[in-house]
Amino acid sequence: MSDLRLRTITREEHLAFIRTLPSASHLQLPSWGEVKSQWRSESIGWFDASDAIVGVGLVLYRQLPKLKRYLAYLPEGPVIDWFEPDLDRWLSPMLAHLKAQGAFSVKMGPPVVIRRWEADTVKAAIAGGVAKRLRDVRSDWCEPRGFEVAERLRRAGWLQGEDDGAGFGDVQPRYVFQVPLAGRSLDDLQRDMNQQWRRNIKKAEKSGVEVVQGGYADLPAFHRLYLTTAARDRFTPRPLAYFERMWRALAAEDPDRMRLYLACHDGEPLAATTMLTVGEHVWYSYGASADHKREVRPSNAIQWRMMRDAYALGASTYDLRGISDTLDEGDHLFGLIRFKVGTGGQAAEYLGEWDFPLNKLLHKALDLYMSRR
Repeated sequence: MSDLRLRTITREEHLAFIRTLPSASHLQLPSWGEVKSQWRSESIGWFDASDAIVGVGLVLYRQLPKLKRYLAYLPEGPVIDWFEPDLDRWLSPMLAHLKAQGAFSVKMGPPVVIRRWEADTVKAAIAGGVAKRLRDVRSDWCEPRGFEVAERLRRAGWLQGEDDGAGFGDVQPRYVFQVPLAGRSLDDLQRDMNQQWRRNIKKAEKSGVEVVQGGYADLPAFHRLYLTTAARDRFTPRPLAYFERMWRALAAEDPDRMRLYLACHDGEPLAATTMLTVGEHVWYSYGASADHKREVRPSNAIQWRMMRDAYALGASTYDLRGISDTLDEGDHLFGLIRFKVGTGGQAAEYLGEWDFPLNKLLHKALDLYMSRR
C-alpha cells in the first residue's frame, strides 16, 4: 500500500509546485487544460506523510459517446520522481483515483529521456546510408535508469503500443531534437551549426529579413502562413481559435509563457513561430512559412532569433520538438530531422507513451477505433 496520498488540487497548488522545478512539460501546466477545450481537465497532487506536495499531474478526460466513461490522459506526465525504485507507490493511488473518476483507460507519457545522439553522429549515419532508423545507430548517451522504468511499468501491467518505429504512433512525439544551451556561448551555438545553417543565417541578414516579436493581434498573420504550410506539407491545420485560446490561457498564467515571432522581408511576414517557456526549458512549438521568397531564408533567421532569446532567458534547453527516427532520405518525414540536425544539437528519445486498461473491453474497443482512423 502506498504511503503517498493523492487528491484533486487547485490550479494555484499545481502551478506553485511547477514553479519549484527547473523544468516540466508545458503539457503539464494547469493552463493546458484550458487549451484542450474538448477535454475535461483535473489537477492532481501527491502528498507525503508531512502533507507536503511532492508531485503533480494534469489529467485530460475524453468522454466516450453516450457513456459516462473516460480516457484519462496525462501528456508528457505526470510530474513525479520517475526514478523512484517503488514506482507503484506513485502510480497505484493515481490509478485508483482515475478509476473512481470513471476512467476506463489511462494513457501517460513519462518525461524520461533514454537515449541521445549528437548531431555529428546523426549526420555520419545519414551519410553512411546503411542505418535506416536512429534506433539502428549506437547512441552517444543512454540512461540505464530509463530502461529500468520501462521494465517496472511492464511488470505493473502498463502496455506500450507498437508503431512503425518512427515514434509518431504516440500522441506526443517519442523522438525530439534539442539544443543544449547551458554552459555554452552564443558563438559556441553558431559554431556547432552546420555550414548551410550559418550561411543561411547570414543570407537572411544580408537580404534584410527582420525578425520581430508579435502579440495577440498578430495571430491571424501567423495563421495565414500556417494554413499555407499545412497545404504544402499536407497536414490538417488547427483553427485560428485554437491559437487564440492558447495565447489567452498561457498568458493569463504567465505573461511571457508564449511568444510569437514573425520574420518579415520588405514588411511582409514570410515565416512565423510560437515559442513556449517553462522554467529553463524553451520549446519551438509551431512554425509556418510562405511558399515564396524562401531564398531569403526567413526560417533560419527566426530560429536563430528564438535561440538567442531562449539563451537570454537563461534557458538550459532549446527544444525543436518532434522528429521521426527515420534516416531514409526517401521517407516523407526525413525532412524534419534534416532541417533540425543542422542546428548542431542532439536527437533525443523519450520512453514513449504507456497505457493502463482499467476496463479491458472498452480499452480494446478504443484501440480498434484508433487503429482504423
